Amino acid sequence: MRRSQHVIIHVLVALVLSLVINFSYLLVPIITEHGVNERTMHTEIDGAHTSGVLHIERDMHGYIVCDCEARDSVYVSAWQVRTFKLNDGDHIAFSTREPHILPEHVAMDMPHPRLEEVHTVNGARFDFDALYDRPSRTVEFVWQIVYYAAISLIMIFILAKGGMPERSRSWVVVRRMVLLLLITGVAIYFAPVMSFHDGQMKLDFFFRGDFRDNTYIIVLTKSLFSLVVTVLYARIYTLMLQQQTMVVENERLKTENLSTRYNMLVGQINPHFFFNSLNSLAMLVREGDQARSLEYIDQLSYTFRYIIQNGKSSTTTLKEELEFAEAYAYLFKIRYADKLFFDFEVEDKYKEWTIPALSLQPLIGNAVKHNSITTKNPLRVSIRVVDGVLEIENAKHPKLDTEPSTGIGLDNLRSRWQILTGKDIEIVDQAERFIVRLPLEKPIKA
Repeated sequence: MRRSQHVIIHVLVALVLSLVINFSYLLVPIITEHGVNERTMHTEIDGAHTSGVLHIERDMHGYIVCDCEARDSVYVSAWQVRTFKLNDGDHIAFSTREPHILPEHVAMDMPHPRLEEVHTVNGARFDFDALYDRPSRTVEFVWQIVYYAAISLIMIFILAKGGMPERSRSWVVVRRMVLLLLITGVAIYFAPVMSFHDGQMKLDFFFRGDFRDNTYIIVLTKSLFSLVVTVLYARIYTLMLQQQTMVVENERLKTENLSTRYNMLVGQINPHFFFNSLNSLAMLVREGDQARSLEYIDQLSYTFRYIIQNGKSSTTTLKEELEFAEAYAYLFKIRYADKLFFDFEVEDKYKEWTIPALSLQPLIGNAVKHNSITTKNPLRVSIRVVDGVLEIENAKHPKLDTEPSTGIGLDNLRSRWQILTGKDIEIVDQAERFIVRLPLEKPIKA
C-alpha cells in the first residue's frame, strides 16, 4: 500500500473519530446526569422564595428581595448580572442554591442563598441564548469536528510512525505516550467552547472560559476519549501493517525457495541427458556411419540448444515441447533402428497450451531405459492429448537385467510440475502399461 493511501486512511479515521466524539451517545449520560442533578437540586431548594425584585449595588453585585413573608434576599454575583444582562428593579423568577446544601467550607462564606437559574424577567420567559449574538450551531459543530479531527490525526501520525530498533522500543513507546499526554493537555487547554467571558456569548478557547459554564466535563470527556480510541486504532493499524509485511516477506521467501528448487531440478536433468547423448554419439562414430553421425549431431545440437534456451524458463507451449520431443526421440531411433517407434497424436487446438519446459525428456528417457527393446519386442511410445491432458503411454517390456531405478526422473518431474503449476501429475503403473498424465494449462488470452 502506498504512503498516500495510508495518509488518506488516517485522515478518514481521524474524521470519523471526531464525528463519534462530538455526537457520541457516551456524552449523553454525562450531560443528562448533570442536568438531572441540577434540576434535582433546584427542586429541593425552590420552595417559597422563587421570585423577587433585584437591587444592584455600585460594585455590580446584587440582591433579590424575595416576595415572601420572610423577606429573605438572594445573592447575585456581578458575573451573573453582566452575563444575564439584568437591571436594577427587575422582577425575577429564579432558582437558588442554598448554603446548607453546599460543601461546609463554601457555605460558611455564603450567608445568603445564591442565584442559580433565572426563569422569567419582568413576567417574560427568560431566553438565555436570545441575549447574545452567538455563533450558529453549524459554525460551532464545524469547529468542534475540525479541531478534534486534527488532534486525532496528529496523534495517529505519531503512533503509526515507522518501526524502531528492538533495543530502543520500550524507550520510544514511553516517549510517544508522554508526547500524547502533552498533546492531550494542549488539546484540552485550547479546546473551542461556548464562553461567556466578559459578558459576551462567543466561541472561545477553553482556558478563557468559565468553569461555571460546566463545559469542562464535556471537554475532558472528548479529549480523553480521543486519546484512548486513537491509541487503540494505532495499535490495530500497526499490527495489521506488521502482518501485511510478514505476508509479503513470506511470499518473497517462498518465491525464492521455489526458484532455487527449480534451478536445482533443472541442473539434475542436464548432466543426465548429456552423458546419454555422448554414449549414443560414440556408438555411431564407432560404427563409422558418417551421414547418420552428422544428422545425429544436428539433432543433438537442436536438443541442447532447446535445453539451454528453456532450461531456466518456467513454461513453454506444447508445440515447442513436441518439436523438442521429436528431435530427442530421433536420437533414440537412430540408436535402436527399427525397434523403437513414437506416435505423436496431438490436435492443433492444443498446440498453444502451455506445459513446463523439458517435461517429455525424462519420460522418453525412462521408457527407453527401463524396457527391453528388440526386434521381436519393439517399443512403441504414444504421446497424445485427451481432454486437455497430455498422456505418455508405453507397453512394459522389463529387461532381464533390470537397471536399478532411483526414481529421480519422475520425482523431479512431479516436483517441477507442482512448483510451476500447482498441480500434480498422474502416474499409472499397470502390469502391461505405463502411463503418465500431465494436465495442460490453457493459454492466457491477450
